Amino acid sequence: MINRVSLLALAGAFVVTSFPSSAMAQEGDEQGQDAQANQDPIEDDLHDRRVDYQGNIMVSATGLRQLDVLAGTSVLEIGEIQRNLAGQIGDVLVKLPGVSATGFAPGASRPVLRGFQGERVRVLVDGLSTSDVSNTSVDHATTIDPLTAERIEVLRGPAVLLYGSQAIGGAVNVIDKRIPLRVPDEPVHIDGIVSWNSAYDLAEGGASVDLPLSDRVVAHFSGSWRDTNDLEIAGFAVGPELRAELLEEAAEEEDEGELEEAEELREAANQRGIVLNTGSRTWTANAGLAFIDGENSLGFAVGWYDTDYGVPGRPGAGHHHGEEGEEGEEEGEEEGEEIVTIGLEQFRGDLRGELGLGDGFFSKLVTRLGYSDYTHTEFEGDEVGTVFDSESFEARIELAQKETEAWRGSIGAQYFYRDFFAVGEEAYVAPNTTDQFAVFTLQEFGSGPVQFEAAARFEVTDVESEPLGISRNFDSFSGAIGVAYEPTPGIRTGVNLSRAERAPAAEELFSDGPHIATQAFEIGDPTFDTESAIGVEAYVRGESGGATFSLAVFQNWFDDYIYLMETGLEEDDLPVFQYLQDVADYFGIEGSVSLPLYRGDSLSLLGDLRVSYVEAELDDGSHVPRPPPLELLAAVEAQTDAFDIRAEVQYFDDQDSVASFETPTDSFTLVNLSASLRPLPDNDGVTLLVGADNIFDVTGSRHASFTKDFVPLAGRNFKASLRFSF
Repeated sequence: MINRVSLLALAGAFVVTSFPSSAMAQEGDEQGQDAQANQDPIEDDLHDRRVDYQGNIMVSATGLRQLDVLAGTSVLEIGEIQRNLAGQIGDVLVKLPGVSATGFAPGASRPVLRGFQGERVRVLVDGLSTSDVSNTSVDHATTIDPLTAERIEVLRGPAVLLYGSQAIGGAVNVIDKRIPLRVPDEPVHIDGIVSWNSAYDLAEGGASVDLPLSDRVVAHFSGSWRDTNDLEIAGFAVGPELRAELLEEAAEEEDEGELEEAEELREAANQRGIVLNTGSRTWTANAGLAFIDGENSLGFAVGWYDTDYGVPGRPGAGHHHGEEGEEGEEEGEEEGEEIVTIGLEQFRGDLRGELGLGDGFFSKLVTRLGYSDYTHTEFEGDEVGTVFDSESFEARIELAQKETEAWRGSIGAQYFYRDFFAVGEEAYVAPNTTDQFAVFTLQEFGSGPVQFEAAARFEVTDVESEPLGISRNFDSFSGAIGVAYEPTPGIRTGVNLSRAERAPAAEELFSDGPHIATQAFEIGDPTFDTESAIGVEAYVRGESGGATFSLAVFQNWFDDYIYLMETGLEEDDLPVFQYLQDVADYFGIEGSVSLPLYRGDSLSLLGDLRVSYVEAELDDGSHVPRPPPLELLAAVEAQTDAFDIRAEVQYFDDQDSVASFETPTDSFTLVNLSASLRPLPDNDGVTLLVGADNIFDVTGSRHASFTKDFVPLAGRNFKASLRFSF
C-alpha cells in the first residue's frame, strides 16, 4: 500500500506536471482571454446549464457561472459517455478521478464518490432524485438509462449544499432531454445510439426525437432497449480466499459422506469463464412537451423504466453439514440452488418551469416537480419473494439573483416525500414514510483575483414507521465557506471549509430481517442521531497552454458516522450485518491533467493522467468497510478531423486496509483501446466507435463492491457502437 506521505508527494509532482512551459502558458492565457471576451455565457443553447466553451466546469446551479464550493466537479459529454457506455450509471463513470462503483452485478451498479456510497451519494435527473430505492441496498438498480443521457455532471465534496444532506460524498446529476430545453431549427431532430459488446453478449439501442410543433413549442419522444447474457470473465468466478473456503468445506462434506454436497461446492469453487445469473433485459419509454419563449419556459414529461436482471448468489450459501436432520438438509439444498432475479418498474412524471423576472433583485425563477411510482419484485426461482413499493414526490424552487460584478447567487427551497413499504418473507424494512423540507442559499462575492463564497442549507426531516410505532424528527444544518484566488487568468486555487449534517435514512433506522438478494440479515437502529461531518478541501484547477488540470486534497471528520458492518454472527442461516454509528475520518486525493503532447496541422497527440486515493478509519483505528484502493489512469489519444484513437492503462492497487470479516483485494491492471471514426465530414454528430477493454484478459475486482469475492470485472471485451445526430 502507498502511504499518505507518498500520496502527497505524488500530488505535488502531479501539480508540477500540470503546468506547461512558460511559452505555452502565455499562449494559453491569451487564448483564454480572447475566448472569454468573445463568449456570451447566457446565450448558450442549453441556457447556461453545461460546460463552458473552454472546457471549464459550469455547474447547473441557477444564477452561478462558477461555484468553487463544488471543487472537483467533472462533466461527461456525449462522446465520453459513448466511449464508456454501460448499462448502469455507476459503471459509466468509473474512469473519472474520485469515482468507483458498487458493482453488485451488471444489472445494479451505483456510483461511489470519494469512497462514499449509498445514503451519502445522490443520483439525480436534472437536479431531482431518481426516486428509486438504489440507495437502500446495493442490489437495487438505478433507474437511469445512460443511452438517453445527454450529459452527466459529477459533483464531489460539499455538493450537499446544492442537492441535500444525502450528498455528503457528492452527487451525480444526469441531464437528458425528456423536457426539451430548446426548439430545434430543423423540422425534426433525431439523436440515437446502438451498441454491441462481447463480454456481456450485449445488444442495445436508444433514440430520441425532438419535433417542433411551432416556433415556441417542441415535443420529445425517446426510448431504449438493452439485452445482455451472463457476464464473461477471465478466470475463476470466486476470489482466492472464497475459493479456498469452498474447497475446504467440500473436503469436510466428503469426510462426512455428503458426496453430492461436496461435488456442488467443488463446482462452485471451480466455476470459471462466466458469472452465472447475471443477464438482464431493460427498456424505457419517455414523452415530453415544452413551451419555450426566450428566457421563459414550461415543460413536462412522463417516462417508464422497466428492467429484469439476475442477482448472482454467493457460492456455497445455504449448504449445511447435516446437523439439522433430513428436513433441514433438504431445505438447505433448495436454498443453495435458488436463483434470485429482480423485476423493476418505475413510472415517473416531471415538470420544469423557468420564468424571467426582469431587472429586479431576482432575475429568474426555476421550478422543478417530480413524481415517481416504483415497484421492485425479488423473485426466488419462479416464486415472488419480496415486493418493494415506493411512491414519492419532490419539488424544488430556486430564485436566481440579478448578477453584478461583485455579487452573484440564488436562494431556494426543496420538499421531498416518500411512502415506502415492502411485503413478503424478506420484507426486512418495515413500511415507513419520509417527509423532508429544506431551504438553501448559495452566494458568490468578488470580481477580482480573489473571490469568496458562502452556502447554507437547513433541513427538517420526519421519518415514521406506523407498524413499529416509531416516529423520529431531525433538524440538520449544513454550511460552507470558500475563498478562491486566480494567480493568473485561467488558473484557480482555493480552500473550502464545510459542515454537513444528514438525518438517518429509514433503512438505517428500521431494517430488521433477512434480505435474500444480498444474502444478509440486516439490522438497523431506530435510536440513531444525525450524522455530521467537518470538511476541508484545497484545490487547484484550470487551463493553460492547451492543458487542463484539476487537483483536490480533502479531509472529512465524521461524528455519528453510520455504516453497515458484518458482525460474524448468523441469523436464518445468513451472516448478520448491522448498522452502527462511530467517529470516522476520511482523507483523499484526486486529480486529472490533460496535456497536449504534439500539435500538427492534421494530427494532435494528447496525454491524460488521473489519480484517485482515499483512506477511511473509524475511531479505534480500524477500517471503514469497502473503501476503494489507489487508482491510476494514463492515456494517449491521437486526434484528427476524421478519427480519434485512444489507448488507456488503468492500475488498481491492492487493498488490504479492510474491515472485520472483509477479504483483501489484489492489484490488477487493465489495458483498453478504442477508435472513434467520424465518417461524415459535415456532421461530427455521427460517430462509429470500435474498441476492446481489458485486452490482456485480466482478472480483477472492485473492492467497493459487496460481491467482489464472486463477481469479478468483465474479461476481454470487444465493443462497437454507432452514435448519430441529425
